[in-house]
Amino acid sequence: MKNDLMLTLARYLAGDFSNQKQSYEDPKTYAHIRVFFRPLPWEFFGGIGFYSEQTYDYDLWSPYRQGVHRLVDRGDSIYVENYSLEDPLCYAGAGRDLAILKTITPDCLQRRYNCSMIFRKENEIFRGNVEGNCCLIERNGRQTYLVSEVELTENTFVSWDRGMDVNTHEQVWGSAAGALRFEKRESFADEVPVVISSDS
Repeated sequence: MKNDLMLTLARYLAGDFSNQKQSYEDPKTYAHIRVFFRPLPWEFFGGIGFYSEQTYDYDLWSPYRQGVHRLVDRGDSIYVENYSLEDPLCYAGAGRDLAILKTITPDCLQRRYNCSMIFRKENEIFRGNVEGNCCLIERNGRQTYLVSEVELTENTFVSWDRGMDVNTHEQVWGSAAGALRFEKRESFADEVPVVISSDS
């Protein structure tokens, strides 16, 4: 049953997402952004993992955020470890091109400690939050901690990231208008490796 929860989250997450509708309705507030979560082969982590990239729709080859994620089953929740890439632009486009994806290896990763996400399922929605308030990011000369909230369904991905000043707790960066709302354009669920339980 636990593996079923992790596999469902992975299948929901696997895809090409766009906030085109949100951007069209309010272009002054929201740029048109694409988010890709591409499953990695089982052998990469010995489990379920993803490569992700976020990019403006008008410049798909210049992502502004890239990462690798490992899913860990914790019973009633799924713990998602976050990793940064050395020379990330070398892998730009890997969310869309499997040939580029195959060039990513575990030895080019660096774990982002205190920046993991914890997901729990409520009915048909997975809700995720970054662990604690120690995921530190320097921005505009100020030290901030990341506050990240995610809602994920089979066909939608809602994300709101903000950087809060470590001393004053005021928002320094991120959307002041609210969450980015994405809809799945294409599913990569068939690329998610099947979890094989040792007691099955």
